[in-house]
Amino acid sequence: MHSVVLLSGGLDSTVSLAMAIRETTVVLCLTVDYGQRAAASEIAAAGAIACYYGLDHIVLPAPFFKDFSRSALLSRSVQLPSNVDLNDNSAVQDSALAVWVPNRNGFLINLAACYAEALGCDFVITGFNREEAATFPDNSSEFVQAVNAALRYSTRNGVRVRSYTQQLNKEEIVQLGMRLGVPFKLIWSCYESGQQMCGRCESCRRLARAKQKAGVKT
Repeated sequence: MHSVVLLSGGLDSTVSLAMAIRETTVVLCLTVDYGQRAAASEIAAAGAIACYYGLDHIVLPAPFFKDFSRSALLSRSVQLPSNVDLNDNSAVQDSALAVWVPNRNGFLINLAACYAEALGCDFVITGFNREEAATFPDNSSEFVQAVNAALRYSTRNGVRVRSYTQQLNKEEIVQLGMRLGVPFKLIWSCYESGQQMCGRCESCRRLARAKQKAGVKT
């Protein structure tokens, strides 16, 4: 089995990549620059991770996302939610709405599926997870099932989406990453770009909580 990996450089996609290396032959890692705040840092992290595993990596620009979205992930004129209480469901829902990018994962998967079909690959590997599926429906198992049903028609070789972190929460993903020897120091799980992760955005806070629960200090 062969695969193309959608690699953002974050925790979930990196751990899913590490599993894909064990379960498939990874042909290519793809990172998409859709104008997100963290693009520069995500691209650097993804490139470093692909290099660590000795894999080919390409970056695809998709700047048009800024033309139709007011997401806080894309526009610096929109305030990015900070220090969200992860135990407050209402606050988490509001945060998810603020950073929602229209059909982002649907677009990214279809883009990767084009490469997967052209390269004769069986799978597009993603880093979806159970924890964020509660507020981001395009992380859910139901979404993957629906996409796979569509890909049976839109790809001649029946490319399928697989996420090895689909049924895990963030703590469990960190634990899996530890068992796989994932280079945690290389990942970038922040909505912002910079020399260091901000520690305040929802993505940073989820990572910090997961590491704390899993006993990881790196």
